[in-house]
Amino acid sequence: MTIVVTLPHFWHGEAERIVMLLHRGDVDFVHIRKPEASLSQIEQLIEQIPQQLHPRLTLHDYHILAPKHSIGGIHLNSRNPTPLAEWRGRISISCHSIKELSECQAERNYTYMSLSPIFDSISKQGYKAAFTPQEIEEARQQGVINSKVLALGGVRFSTIDDVIRMGFGGAMILGDAWK
Repeated sequence: MTIVVTLPHFWHGEAERIVMLLHRGDVDFVHIRKPEASLSQIEQLIEQIPQQLHPRLTLHDYHILAPKHSIGGIHLNSRNPTPLAEWRGRISISCHSIKELSECQAERNYTYMSLSPIFDSISKQGYKAAFTPQEIEEARQQGVINSKVLALGGVRFSTIDDVIRMGFGGAMILGDAWK
């Protein structure tokens, strides 16, 4: 599974780029992550994307827009820690330690989870890999890293095969998708 996460700011041509990524064939979903955006800004971006692609979008904020626009997924975070009561679509979450990942797996049956940063970040200066190859291998052997866990942080389209070999179910890509 390959997921692209938007940059936190809006930019000209972004909706067209999201559409292009979803039509490429190697991107399964796009996460709309704009932590400083207003509800109307997020809705305007969604409305610029053809409706048939909405099931392949995931919202990090303003989950109330998901049912209204037939969005396929919501992502839980500190701003939005619980899903809508009636939500039946994909639910994902990001984890930043193996302990947190293990706790999230015990807490809820997420559609998928991310673990980061796996490599040095492309988009965040000074954001370095947090895990040694041995720690990742141990977590894989314990079943904590499995097909429902996606690698995030410094992942490039060219390193997806590497993270699959490490035991991840796929990758979430940010910096490499927008450069």
